[in-house]
Amino acid sequence: MSAGEVLVVGNGPAANRFVERLHHHGHRGGVTVLGAEPGAAYNRVLLTSVLDGTLPPDALALPAPPPGTRLHTGVTVTRIDRGRRLVHTRDGAAHPYDTLVLATGARPVLPEIPGVPAGGASPERGVLALRTLADAERLGRTPPLNAVVLGAGPLGVEAAAALRRAGHEVALVHRGPHPLDRRLDSVAGTLLTRRLEGMGVEVHCGRQAAEHHHGKLVLDDGRVLAADVVLLCTGAAPETGLARRAGLTVRSGVVVDDLLRTDDPRIHAIGDCAEHPGDAAGHLEPAWEQAETLARHLTGADVRHRGTRQVTRLRVPGLDLVQLGRGGPGTTDGADGTELFTFTDPARGRYARLRMQGERITDAVLMGLPRAIAAVSRLYELGLPVPSGRLELLLGVAPAEEGELPDDAVICRCNNVTKHTLAEACRAGAHDLPAIAAATRATTGCGGCTDAVRALCGTFRPSEGTDTP
Repeated sequence: MSAGEVLVVGNGPAANRFVERLHHHGHRGGVTVLGAEPGAAYNRVLLTSVLDGTLPPDALALPAPPPGTRLHTGVTVTRIDRGRRLVHTRDGAAHPYDTLVLATGARPVLPEIPGVPAGGASPERGVLALRTLADAERLGRTPPLNAVVLGAGPLGVEAAAALRRAGHEVALVHRGPHPLDRRLDSVAGTLLTRRLEGMGVEVHCGRQAAEHHHGKLVLDDGRVLAADVVLLCTGAAPETGLARRAGLTVRSGVVVDDLLRTDDPRIHAIGDCAEHPGDAAGHLEPAWEQAETLARHLTGADVRHRGTRQVTRLRVPGLDLVQLGRGGPGTTDGADGTELFTFTDPARGRYARLRMQGERITDAVLMGLPRAIAAVSRLYELGLPVPSGRLELLLGVAPAEEGELPDDAVICRCNNVTKHTLAEACRAGAHDLPAIAAATRATTGCGGCTDAVRALCGTFRPSEGTDTP
């Protein structure tokens, strides 16, 4: 099927990447993008960098769409007419399509708190969600105050740390037994709690908000927290209302196959709104890979999306924590023939848990081990066997098994910068970190890739007296 006129609903990272790759792979038809937010596309995963002033808001901007793309921002899509292949918007416009791509993202899940108006967030009462750049800018401009963050998933932990770095007094409230309890076992959770408390964050786990009054939040145990602002980081859900109203199959997300198709062959879905069995929502890597696969498919390539290896890196400067795979703390040693290897050094805040099958990592958690994080992540992403000297590997004594990184290996996850992109920038004259950052945006997010970028670009530089790197 020729893609023809392509209409994209959404203007976030997934949509932005898809439109760029569609143009790259030679699509010659029309492309229209309908974005709900009023401004240009930006990198949502870096919002917490705006909270603490690490990045100015304009640094989150994603590349402008290719020439010829019809971009409409501040537009609300109300319904899809599948029979006539039209998408209707609130302003009365109707946009035709031959191929429709849904990239509607996710919406925050907001708890009902007595004292907060229906809907969960109320900026005028100091209750905010953190989902848009406007949310981050509003908080980033706020003078130091008492802030309470509800929810200690990755976003809540990152936001609490960012607000503390910005000079706010911060309390982190979480209903689970410890921060990131869906990803970390109790040992790692305890170490993470200590690190947050060492930063000056007051951590309250096993607690929920019972009532909100102006300037204070009452917990379910009766404790009262000073709260000039309450930041809701209580989860997100795929934005599927448009697809559901159009009669498409929806479970937690819009169900898609390996061609990212819904049950209407002319309608595809990518990013956080899509549900593919090989991916987990809330991560940029699946969204970018889905965008690449769909762009290639619509321009004639024989490709399938088989899923993405999940890597979760906490974006908190000075806190080295990564989770690989989908395994949770409840998975036990010996299940399905797996082997479990753990290392604990609480005095130095170091912890590792590797779960392996056939000598290859199926999931892992590493904390406080920056060299091991780099080596183990490389083994996981390349599907390489774990060396027999596992303790030496974790302590950085033994290198990972040799294996050349492929050109499409993502080095900077915040900005989706691949090894190939870094190589091209270095060969074009970017020979120090500021120049590389300016050319590729690598290292400008959480900064966790800085050492890897520096090392890789050292190998790309031409040797003295030669013409080739």
